[in-house]
Amino acid sequence: MTDPESAAHGDRVAVPESLRPLADGLREDLVLSEAFRTRQFGPEEIGTSREAAVLVLLTGDADPEVVLIERATGLRKHAGQIAFPGGGVDAGESPESAALREAWEEVRLDPSLVTVMGRLPAARIPVSQFHVHAVVAWWSGAGDLVPQPGEVAQVLRVPVSSLVAPQNRSSWRHASGRTGPGFDVPDADGPEGGSLYVWGFSAYVLDAVLEAGGWTLPWDKDRYMEIPTRFLPDLRP
Repeated sequence: MTDPESAAHGDRVAVPESLRPLADGLREDLVLSEAFRTRQFGPEEIGTSREAAVLVLLTGDADPEVVLIERATGLRKHAGQIAFPGGGVDAGESPESAALREAWEEVRLDPSLVTVMGRLPAARIPVSQFHVHAVVAWWSGAGDLVPQPGEVAQVLRVPVSSLVAPQNRSSWRHASGRTGPGFDVPDADGPEGGSLYVWGFSAYVLDAVLEAGGWTLPWDKDRYMEIPTRFLPDLRP
């Protein structure tokens, strides 16, 4: 395994043309979505949280693919949810290194194949009490990503064109009153034509990345979908 720290500080200049608007948006912090801004918390709350990082990984294709995972059903937190590879930041570790290390541990992504472009603003997740950094990076997409037993049920590679399609977008509302953007994504391991629902923090991140990349299309924010019941036992207001 290649040292994640070296990959995290790799060449940020050689960004594919399709991803340059995203890289510029991350650097300038000008085009992040309103939905993501609402998930930020004050310093007094962030100070009580543990550090975590997720890897938002895209290919450099004309229609980039975004890597998502279905978390294993036996996990203590966020079991079965659609998320990004990621986990806690170890002592002395940067968010970039942590995100790349977790991606290796969860799906066997070689960090030497990854170029980090930047981060979204960190946000606090009320349920897990994590202060989460979303590290945005790209890779060629070559090679297999292998879900590790007990960690990941399946790996999803979803084209941006599918994520921004208006029919695949909706909003959700939690019993606490919180609302946010949601996405339907194909369930590769499920029945033909089946889909999985991305909501919560992962959906906020997707929404922000699509906005920053200039990919967002108009969609009906007043169309609300039920949060899948398989996720509800993990929720607290």
